[in-house]
Amino acid sequence: MQQDRTERVVLVVEDDRDCLDAVCELLRFEGYRTVAASNGREARDYLRGPERPELILLDLMMPVMNGWQLLASLRQTAGLAAVPVVLLSADADLKQRARELGVAGYVRKPVDVETLLNVVRRHIGAR
Repeated sequence: MQQDRTERVVLVVEDDRDCLDAVCELLRFEGYRTVAASNGREARDYLRGPERPELILLDLMMPVMNGWQLLASLRQTAGLAAVPVVLLSADADLKQRARELGVAGYVRKPVDVETLLNVVRRHIGAR
């Protein structure tokens, strides 16, 4: 199945099931297609396939493979290094952490709906 060129795919990588479900539901309601992963390994497995998301929302603290490890893997993979990554975290130093990691942005948890939508729209456009 070929991906519709107008479809905006967001990969959400979050181990908190409630947060993952809420973010995915919100984005789907706004017209984006979401792919959910509960840890970095699941995300990496998805990213090994043919489809590429236009944006990755990434939690840092996760079991199996954390956000730092996934980010390092993305940066070493042709075709994935250019995908914008936005941190999704409750880290107290999130702004500084985002700057140090060189990511496209950040959204603090608990997630503010308008902040999240503004970040997504800024990076991949509105639906």
